[in-house]
Amino acid sequence: MSEQGVELLIGQDKWTNLLYPLDMDLRRYLLHCGNMAQATYDAFNSERKSKFAGDSKYSRPNLFSRVGLTKGNHFKYEATKYFYATSQMKLPACIFLNSLSREAWNKESNWMGYVAVATDKGKAVLGRRDILIAWRGSIQALEWVNDFDFPLVSASTIFPEIGSDPHVASAWLSVYTSDDPRSPFNTTSAREQVLLEVKRLVEKFKNEEISITITGHSLGAALGTLNAADIVFNGYNKTEDQPKKPCPVTAFLFASPRVGDNSFKKLCDSLGDLHILRVRNFPDLAPTYPGLGYADVGEELLINTTLSEYLKPPGEFKSWHNLEVHLHGIAGTQGKQDGFKLEIERDLALVNKYTNALQDEHLVPGSWWCEKNDGMVQKKDGHWVLEDHEK
Repeated sequence: MSEQGVELLIGQDKWTNLLYPLDMDLRRYLLHCGNMAQATYDAFNSERKSKFAGDSKYSRPNLFSRVGLTKGNHFKYEATKYFYATSQMKLPACIFLNSLSREAWNKESNWMGYVAVATDKGKAVLGRRDILIAWRGSIQALEWVNDFDFPLVSASTIFPEIGSDPHVASAWLSVYTSDDPRSPFNTTSAREQVLLEVKRLVEKFKNEEISITITGHSLGAALGTLNAADIVFNGYNKTEDQPKKPCPVTAFLFASPRVGDNSFKKLCDSLGDLHILRVRNFPDLAPTYPGLGYADVGEELLINTTLSEYLKPPGEFKSWHNLEVHLHGIAGTQGKQDGFKLEIERDLALVNKYTNALQDEHLVPGSWWCEKNDGMVQKKDGHWVLEDHEK
């Protein structure tokens, strides 16, 4: 891929003339970023009877092979860090999951995502050394819409000393910036964990062409928006000895709720190295929340999965918000209202990972993504025990 082509894909020109109709290279790149966000769902342990509920089921070296992102995938990365979040606010179980076990791995924190970097093979495909941050979304679709209050609070702790004082949703800010001395995983906040790793990788690869990509779905998209603006505003996309050579920061976000007020939008618009593209599914309600006082940031790609003949009509809230359904929509969108045609050979079976949205004629079971025997393993003495966590 040419350097000019890479710059356009990551939003140098705000994706002008690339969205409608959707450019094929951008279509592939969005699917790649969506796959990396989906990995946070596929690896998350949501079984409350497990003492490892709320953590990743898979070890960092095995992450991408365990979630099916190594076979047939030209975008090669290695995960360099897992990060964890807590909150000073009481949050619903769709955000933070606690184990029922008295031997729980942790009571205060949840695994919230990972930082990865393109391998040499990945760099050859991408045209640069990409640092990617994937934020996990909520476990159950749309529960947070009813369970959350969305008061706007000052984000001056992240964006200090600017006259407009941007305000963001208190829930998003709490997950992003909270720490807890009781938790060995959150002696520092998710924010600090991610920024420290980004700083390390930018320094390590400072003599190469670098890009930083942030991705996430739903809650993960909201946190990714904060994270992307934070990285650029506070200069984590450049090194101390090369302050005039910042690398571009691009957020590819799926089903993102709104994050902040108009002052936050103006701040994001003012950051020249920051590029944000939100993918919104027309029937999905989540991107319309919160309402009064909030503003959309970045550019928007509108898709409409109700136009797909592969899906059961008319669908439901759960499927409209689902990330794999969004990726199916990206693979086949022909514009805002211009029908649907799969332009990229994306496996239809992926749609039904966590839904039953596919037409029955495709013979794909609903909600098929699960651990063998739900993680139960038979030992030599014949007893079955739950082993659903790689060290």
